[in-house]
Amino acid sequence: MVTIMTRETALRKIQRIAYEIVERNFGEKEIILAGIQDNGVIIANILAGFLKAIFNGEIRIIQIAINKKNPVEASIVTEKTPVVFDEKVVIVVDDVSNSGRTMLYALRPFLSYYPSAVQTMVLVERSHKRFPVSPDFTGLSVATALSEKIVVETENGEITGAVLEEN
Repeated sequence: MVTIMTRETALRKIQRIAYEIVERNFGEKEIILAGIQDNGVIIANILAGFLKAIFNGEIRIIQIAINKKNPVEASIVTEKTPVVFDEKVVIVVDDVSNSGRTMLYALRPFLSYYPSAVQTMVLVERSHKRFPVSPDFTGLSVATALSEKIVVETENGEITGAVLEEN
């Protein structure tokens, strides 16, 4: 197991991504961060904290429920207040992009709406794409062997680091 990202590095990368998001979405009134269940939601919450300091519009966080082993049934977790996605910027957030499959299926619930833009963000991207999804915002790109796996570690809603493991 090799550490590829510390907690401090992860936070710096998320902060940098927050600035990139504001630059790309200048003039927008609202950004919806759609965190993919578990680590994607944690990263979306951290990202929202950085965005609130530099973005003049509203930041909303929602959760996408998805079984990463069988992602066909991805769905938006229902909130008390219904979310309108039409004419809004939606950024789908996840921890690691391996093949692109999870991100592809996480986009599916938004096909019923007319957002002004759908963008994607991952903390760590691997270079083994089998699906045509490349993140718009990436913290770290890592070339790995097929036998290796990247794990973003979290504890109590915080990122503690990312490691490269042998499968």
